[in-house]
Amino acid sequence: MASATTIFIPGLLCTEWLFHHQRDAMPGGALFADTRQHDTMTAMAEAALAQAPGQIIPIGLSMGGYVALEMARIAPSRISAMALLSTSCRQDNAAQRAYREQAIKLAGQDGFRGVTRQFMGKCLSPTALADAALVDGVLAMAADIGRGVFAQQQKAILGRRDQRDVLARFSAPLLIMCGTDDKLTPPHLSAEMAALAPHADTRLLPDVGHLSTLEAPDACRTALLDVLARI
Repeated sequence: MASATTIFIPGLLCTEWLFHHQRDAMPGGALFADTRQHDTMTAMAEAALAQAPGQIIPIGLSMGGYVALEMARIAPSRISAMALLSTSCRQDNAAQRAYREQAIKLAGQDGFRGVTRQFMGKCLSPTALADAALVDGVLAMAADIGRGVFAQQQKAILGRRDQRDVLARFSAPLLIMCGTDDKLTPPHLSAEMAALAPHADTRLLPDVGHLSTLEAPDACRTALLDVLARI
């Protein structure tokens, strides 16, 4: 395990803070992928792969999961294990594409306010919404990313490929995890991934929303350590 580098990959409008509960528990420490510089999944994945030589363990949440799967497509022999949290291996459907295209358009307007407290209901479970510090932290992440990078990340998500074939071929230790209250990437998407990769350790987190690493930090930390132990 010491020879593999763990790389956390944040989701849309998220910073390193998304994984602040889990990073220090990783054997040998961990790096964070920079998802702010590129507007394609391939470029994000190539940049993450270039962060360290040799074997890599990508841990991605939501958009970060898309990047992790692209890393596995580009360099399958370098991936010692992988964790896919609150994510999907599919491309967007027509309604999702239209939503993202509208979000990109709005991001270019002066009135764009990014993530608001009203939108939090899609990101967090009802229990998490009552945690003022957590809500403030999520809002701070979104403000830090800003609307320019937000539009760039949405463009990258729109251009991603379907990764079902990559997941079906992936044979290294794998964690698939999702909250039962996840409205953005519902549990049935994790179930589909688990069916494609039956060797995966698949876990559903009761009463947890989309930002599972913040809402259920201990459960996520334990699950990540368990998949690393399988290497």
